[in-house]
Amino acid sequence: QVQLVESGGGLVQAGGSLRLSCAASGRTFSTYSMGWFRQAPGKEREMIAAIRWSVASTYYADSVKGRFTISRDNAKNTVYLQMNSLKPEDTAVYYCAAESRLRLGPLRFGEDDYWGQGTQVTVSS
Repeated sequence: QVQLVESGGGLVQAGGSLRLSCAASGRTFSTYSMGWFRQAPGKEREMIAAIRWSVASTYYADSVKGRFTISRDNAKNTVYLQMNSLKPEDTAVYYCAAESRLRLGPLRFGEDDYWGQGTQVTVSS
C-alpha cells in the first residue's frame, strides 16, 4: 500500500524558515513526478511546487518563487520543500503528492494520484 507521510510543519514567525519532508513507501517514485500543494481555510488547494523525476524540471507558483525550493532524494524516496522568508499568508495545510502514472506535458496531479495526509504550517506576524 502506497503511503506519503509529511513532516516538518509547525508554528514559525514571519521571516522564518521551515523544511517539509514527504517520505513515500510502498512504491518507488524515483521515475515519477512529485509535488507540494497547500490549502488555506476558505481557499482552494493550490499547487505550489513540483519536480520531475529527473529533477531537471521544476515548477513554482508565483506566490512562492524565490522563497521556496523543492528537492528530492530518490534513494530515500523522499521529497522536500525548503521554505524561507515565510509570510503569514503562507499559513495553510501542506500536502505532498506523487504521480500514480507517468504523464507527459506540464506537471500536474489529480485525485487519482497519491496524496499525503497534510501537515499544518502556521506563520505568525
